[in-house]
This record gives sequence, C-alpha cells and structure tokens, in this order.
Amino acid sequence: MSVSISHVHLIVDDVDAALAFYRDTLGLTVQNEVARDEFRWIVLATDSQPEIQIVLSQPHAGRSQEDGDALAALLAKGELRTVQFRTDDLDATFEKVAGSPGADVVQEPVSQPWGVRDAAVRDPAGNLVRIEQG
Repeated sequence: MSVSISHVHLIVDDVDAALAFYRDTLGLTVQNEVARDEFRWIVLATDSQPEIQIVLSQPHAGRSQEDGDALAALLAKGELRTVQFRTDDLDATFEKVAGSPGADVVQEPVSQPWGVRDAAVRDPAGNLVRIEQG
C-alpha cells in the first residue's frame, strides 16, 4: 500500500492577495479555479511537485456560517497551521518574499540548532509560511 500527500488547504481572507503571494511571489502555478456563489477556491502547485496541490479558500467557502466564523477568527489571530516550502536559494527567495505586498517577516534566514537553515513570513492572510534551504 502506498500513501502520498495530494492537497494542502490554506484558509485565506482575500483570495486575490493570497494568489498574488503564492503565484507571483513564490512562483506556484494555478492548476484550477472554482467559483461558487460569492466564493472561490484556487488550486496551485509547484513545478517541481505538481502532484501536491495547495488549495486557497475563504473561511466561509463550503462551510456553515458558524464554522466559517470560527475559522475566520482563528485566521485573524494567526492561529492556523504553518505551511513549509523548500528552496534551493533561501536568501534570494527570502528577499523576494520579504519585499512582496502583504508579507510580514517573522524570522530572517538563520541556521537552526536542529540543522536546517530557514526563514519565516506571514502571508497576506496571516498564515505562517516557513521556507527552508533545500
């Protein structure tokens, strides 16, 4: 039996701002976009791992009002899970990300005691994004 990752879901409050960050800044490619009522889902992937897709959706998209409100509150507090990326040039990637609209630098590139060199930013929605040297 073989199990692999197919999708990672990220909750964002502004799909267009998130799209600009993940597509234009990080270089992910749009695989699909779905609109339903007033909500959109956007599916992106990296060129090096197109089989692993990142889905951007709004807190209330496909959810009850109560669940959407709860997710929106967690998003506003920056309490949703981290997404981690790997790059072959952390310094160049960090400079591009740190200078992008809506990105908030949390940690500049540093060598961690556990052996990885990484950096951290918050995307325009407040999700923590860690990027490591690969």
